[in-house]
Amino acid sequence: MQQARPTHLDPRRIATLLAVHRYGGIVAAGAALGVSPSAVSQQVARLEAESGQRLVDRQPAGAVLTPAGRLVVAAAERIEAELTDTRRALAELAGEPSGTVAVGASPTLVGGLLAPLARGLARTAPGLDVHLCQTEGEAAQRDLRRGDLDLILTETESAIGRTTPAGMRDVPVLDEPWLVVLPADRPAPERLTDLAHATWLGAEAGHAADRVVQRAHAASGATTPLTHRYDDYAVALALVAADLGVAVVPALAARDPLPEAVQVVALPGLGTRQIVARHRTTGGAPGPATLAVLDQVVAAGRSVAAGVAADVRG
Repeated sequence: MQQARPTHLDPRRIATLLAVHRYGGIVAAGAALGVSPSAVSQQVARLEAESGQRLVDRQPAGAVLTPAGRLVVAAAERIEAELTDTRRALAELAGEPSGTVAVGASPTLVGGLLAPLARGLARTAPGLDVHLCQTEGEAAQRDLRRGDLDLILTETESAIGRTTPAGMRDVPVLDEPWLVVLPADRPAPERLTDLAHATWLGAEAGHAADRVVQRAHAASGATTPLTHRYDDYAVALALVAADLGVAVVPALAARDPLPEAVQVVALPGLGTRQIVARHRTTGGAPGPATLAVLDQVVAAGRSVAAGVAADVRG
């Protein structure tokens, strides 16, 4: 590409190049930005024309920034940081809650509830900086207790969810049905007893699904013992897809694109998974920023519950 002195660099196109860098390629950047890959390519090409330099090397494995591209992205990150600081300062000046709030949860809750929430808050509440952490169980409880986390989301049937420790408070966030997952080529059951002769997959002891699986297995009348063990719902889906048995997962875990080899069925008697947000009540906690994020988590939970209910009815 013939080099020319740049006269103008469109900030929107710079943001597109930044997305290509962060998401690892043209296609992934398009998905994150909600536009087609061709639209991303066009924006990058126009930015290259404006800068007079090649910014991206298009390779079979993906798009790789050139030295000039890295220079533009570094400038974009500095500008982004300055704008974030400015928005936060303006929020503080207006008396809006501001500060960093660290939230921990399981993979299903991070992906299905918290990640979309954090993205939305970055636009609607610039004073709040939400940090998400994939964690659960005793590790999450420990981090909350010592102040490394401000909120954790946990299932009430999990080992740490059955009782609320002193100095902490639980706030209901989401109730969603438990569902049975089974191979797609099997007849869809209408009741648990239709699965009396199925092989049931077990959940790890202490996991919220463990009690549910134990109850469902007993109610089905199955005489074969539980086999395999999962503590991640994605693993449960993979085991079912491999025709190794039937599993129980929450509806939120079944909203992701499912393997083609599985089907999901709602059956009477499985009950619901209850999610709570837990925070400290000592040492000045929760602060205004944590309470503001908590309110948004509860609102997001209501929205997700409505979507899950529609999915199950459908």
